[in-house]
Amino acid sequence: MRLTRTSDLWWKTAVIYCLDIETYADGNGDGCGDIPGLIQNIDHLDRLGVTCLWLMPFFPTPDRDDGYDITDFYGVDERLGSLGDMVELIRTARDRGMRVIADLVVNHTSAQHPWFQSARSSPDSPYRDWYVWQDEPPADGPQGVVFPDQETSVWEYDEKAKQYYLHRFYKHQPDLDVANPEVRDEIARIMGFWMELGLSGFRVDAVPFLLETDGQDDATALPDPHDYLADLSAFLRRRNGEAVLLGEVNLPYPDTMTFFGASDGGGSTDELTMCFDFIGMQQMYLSLARADAEPLAETLRQRPTPPEDGHWATFVRNHDELTLDKLTDAQRKEVFDAFGPDEDMQLYGRGLRRRLPPMLDDDQRRIRMVYSLLFSLPGTPVLYYGEEIGMAEDLSLPGRFAVRSDMDWAAAREQQSDPGSLLSWMRMLVECYRACPELAWGRYTILDPGQDARPVLAHRCDADGVTIVALHNFADEEVDAAPVLQGLSRLQLTDVLDPRANPVRSRKDGTISVTLPPYGCRWLRCVQDQ
Repeated sequence: MRLTRTSDLWWKTAVIYCLDIETYADGNGDGCGDIPGLIQNIDHLDRLGVTCLWLMPFFPTPDRDDGYDITDFYGVDERLGSLGDMVELIRTARDRGMRVIADLVVNHTSAQHPWFQSARSSPDSPYRDWYVWQDEPPADGPQGVVFPDQETSVWEYDEKAKQYYLHRFYKHQPDLDVANPEVRDEIARIMGFWMELGLSGFRVDAVPFLLETDGQDDATALPDPHDYLADLSAFLRRRNGEAVLLGEVNLPYPDTMTFFGASDGGGSTDELTMCFDFIGMQQMYLSLARADAEPLAETLRQRPTPPEDGHWATFVRNHDELTLDKLTDAQRKEVFDAFGPDEDMQLYGRGLRRRLPPMLDDDQRRIRMVYSLLFSLPGTPVLYYGEEIGMAEDLSLPGRFAVRSDMDWAAAREQQSDPGSLLSWMRMLVECYRACPELAWGRYTILDPGQDARPVLAHRCDADGVTIVALHNFADEEVDAAPVLQGLSRLQLTDVLDPRANPVRSRKDGTISVTLPPYGCRWLRCVQDQ
C-alpha cells in the first residue's frame, strides 16, 4: 500500500489520544495540570506512538461542567496557561509528528458567557436571538434530560428575560440557536481562529443536539440541519484540506450514517470525517460479559461502510460514563452485573463510571486482549489518557469525575522500561497497527470461527494483495478456531504480534487451525503473489 495514499487521509491510520490538560500534568506545582506540564511530558505520547492529540476543553470557564461550560471560545483558561503556551504545545506536538485537535463545544455556552448575559438583559439585545427562547415550554419541543440526576426539564425560566430558555444539558448551559445565521458565522470564526493557530480539526461535541431545531417556532421552515454541518465541513476543508471533524454521535447505525453526509457509501464525506462507533463499543462489553464473541460479531456484520474518505472511530471508553444506553434493559443488566454490580459504580441508569482494568479484575490477559481487539478492528483507535498504563477509576469522586482523575505518572514511570508492562504491550500494538495499514484501509469480513469456537471473534481485512486475519478469544478457556479464508489456499500466514511464533498455513480449502489460549489473540498476515 502506497504511503502517499495513507498520508493523504492521515486519520485512517491515526492513533488518537484524548486528555484533559487540567488533570494530565502539573508543570508549575500549583496542583492543577497545565499546558507547560503537558509539553514537558509529550515524549511519553511520542514513545507510545500517538499521532493525534485530542484536547478536551481548555477555554475560560466557571468550571461547573468540567470545562464544557465556556465563557470565551477564543481564549485559554488562565489556570492552564496562555494562548502563547497553546501555540507552543501545537508546535511541539508537530515536531513529534502529532497533529492536535480540540473539542468544539458550540451546542451551548455557559450562562455566564457575555453573549447570554446580554441576551437575557433585553429583548432588543443583539444576542437575544442567539439562544432559544419561549414564553412557555412548547408541548412539541425536545423531551428528555441528559442528566436525570441533576435536571427535570430542558427549559429554564429566566427572571431577567421573563422567558424560558432551552438547555439540553445543565440549566447553566443555555443552548445556542444554530439556525441563526449570525451564530453559524460565529462558529465558523471560532473554527477558523483555532485552525490559524495550528489545529488539525475538532471533535464535535453532542452533534445531534447541535443540529436540533425542535422547540423553535419556525422549526418546519428552517433549513435542513445537515446542510449546516456540510457547510461547516466545507469551510474546514477550505481553510485546511487535511483537517477533520470527529463527531460524537451516539445513535443507531442508520441514523449515524446520515452524519457522514455521503449516502451512497462512496466518494468523500461532506459532513463528519469520522463518527465514534458507540454501538460496537457497547456490544463489545456485552460480549465480554458473556464470554461470547457473537454479540460483537453480529454487530460488526451489520455495521455500514462509511463513505470512502470517512472512517469509524473505535474506542474502549471515553471521558464520559461508559454508556450502555443502546443495549436492551436485560443486556444492560448483564453488563452491570458483570462489571459494575454496586449502585455506586453505575450512573444515570445507563452507564458505568469505571475504567477497564478494575472491571476485568485486573486480569492482564483479558485487558491486553481487549486492546489488541481495539487496534485490529476496522476504524481509527482512540485512547483515553491513562489507558496505556492501566489506570483505575476513583469512585470517591462524584459522577463522571471518577474516570477523570489525575494522570498516574508514578505508574507510567514504573512501566516505562519494563518490557512486560501494559505500557510496553500498548506500544507494541501501536507499532503493529501502524505497520499494517490494511487494518484501516482493507475490506473487512467477519468470519465464522468454526465449530465450538463461539467465544472467538475472527475477522479479516484485505487490501492490495495483503490479508490480515485477527482472532480474539473472549473466554477463560482454550479454544480451537478454524475459520475458512476464501481465496487463500495453501498459503503461509505469519504472526504480526509475535514474529517468533510458528507460522500458520492454510489448507487446500482455505481453512486455518489456530489454538487460542484463554483470552488469547493473534494477528496473522499473508502476502499473496501479485
